[in-house]
Amino acid sequence: MEDFEIVEHVPDKSGKGFLIAAIDFKDPKFVRISSNEEPKAYTKVQVEGDKAYYEKKEIGKVIERRDANQVRVSTKYDIKYTGGYSLDGKTVYLDEHFPKTLRVEGKDISTEESIGLHHELPEKWLSDIGYEYPHAHEIATGIEKKYVEYQGVTWKGYCTEVDKNLRLVYRNKLEKSPPSLDLAPYLYCRDREALKEIRESK
Repeated sequence: MEDFEIVEHVPDKSGKGFLIAAIDFKDPKFVRISSNEEPKAYTKVQVEGDKAYYEKKEIGKVIERRDANQVRVSTKYDIKYTGGYSLDGKTVYLDEHFPKTLRVEGKDISTEESIGLHHELPEKWLSDIGYEYPHAHEIATGIEKKYVEYQGVTWKGYCTEVDKNLRLVYRNKLEKSPPSLDLAPYLYCRDREALKEIRESK
């Protein structure tokens, strides 16, 4: 069985059941489950095939599944917010100037993994099923944190190294943006300057 952490559940259209969103943060995978049960957020659900189990009891059926193995990470473009994703969700972007590896507390952390596959990708998955950007971003940050701590470094130490490099990226003027970049985060933040740069650099 596969373990997933429930990030949220909401009533389904019938009002009698629930739609559960759950993510495996170690090897990014996402499932949505249709269930008659109302489990607690941030507890574990197990999946085997299309069946979902909670506390050893079958509670519903997997109706959607996404996997990081179906996605590629591109580092060939300028990305104003350092990370991003394509409209179709098949590509995650990491700014070409941002280090691919950060040295944190004596360990090497891959930013393609931490930022690309453990933040940007879950954020896109959640956005695609109707989460507003700030909510999806908040959950994705939590997933990134869990992944980083699982690698054996502190969140504070990791953020210190990320922030050093973020300032450098933010100062750069965009020269080549991906043609298929999802603009939802920029539109939500009403970042007109970034949107103008992106459009001019395609």
